[in-house]
Amino acid sequence: MSDSVKVFAPGSVSNVGCGFDILGFAIDGVGDEMILTKNDQNKIIIQTVKDYEDLPTDPKKNVAGVAIQALLDDLESNQGFDVEMIKNIKPGSGIGSSAASAAGAVVAVNELLGKPYTRMQLVDFAMKGEEVASGDVHADNVAPATLGGFCLIRGYNPLDVIHIQPPADLWCAVIHPQIEIKTKEAREILSPQIPLKKAIRQWGNVAGLMAGLYTADYDLIGRSLEDHIVEPQRKVLIPEFDELKLSVMEAGALGCSISGSGPSVFALANGKESADVIAAAMDTVYKRTGLDYKIYVSKVSEGGVKIL
Repeated sequence: MSDSVKVFAPGSVSNVGCGFDILGFAIDGVGDEMILTKNDQNKIIIQTVKDYEDLPTDPKKNVAGVAIQALLDDLESNQGFDVEMIKNIKPGSGIGSSAASAAGAVVAVNELLGKPYTRMQLVDFAMKGEEVASGDVHADNVAPATLGGFCLIRGYNPLDVIHIQPPADLWCAVIHPQIEIKTKEAREILSPQIPLKKAIRQWGNVAGLMAGLYTADYDLIGRSLEDHIVEPQRKVLIPEFDELKLSVMEAGALGCSISGSGPSVFALANGKESADVIAAAMDTVYKRTGLDYKIYVSKVSEGGVKIL
């Protein structure tokens, strides 16, 4: 059995418009790399991350460290690990930076310990790490990062994740303005109450999106990608959001919304050619802002964390 392993942990889009806190999908276009190595010190040692020196190295405060410890506690193991992270997903990006670290860590540790857990079981441990970053237990990023595809979080007590393979030609374009929106702060601006009429429309969209994914009905997927509750409140945090959304929809997007807490914005497309056109529309809008940004074009990933 190897003493070291390298993994790729993909980025992820959560909420997916209508599915606040219950829906997410993995993307191939961007992700973190992690190298985990067994040590004989019975400690989890987090190395300082290049370019992100402000990330905590205390394993009790680091998402990867907390996720690993949750797994080890369940296994009643005192095995130590050195954890090296190559962060390609900027923290606060809205495309699952902390989730990638947590998911990559538990998949790597599970590999080094002989795979005592299934991928589905690993989601629970990764979720414990994600709580450190967001202040709340949610799996809409860590589940797709771990499992790939779309993940619907039906409930948490116990954790109930429905894994859905994406339609074959479902692609995604994501623009990441280089500003940071902290998940905790983005949650604080949300109203705790929802008018019944809005809730009913939202439930219909969630059900429609699920049906569209299962039947590969791209038109239904597009019609269902509407968020009547969270997007209207959070869009003020994202520069030129309304113009950006209008432009990508005119460019042929199935739908467009905020990725996670933002500032990233995603658009789904039927095929790579359409996704490239949408990405060009994103670029045109943001060139005028003077802000730095990155754009990713990716097929919706069928797999989660990969062993390299």
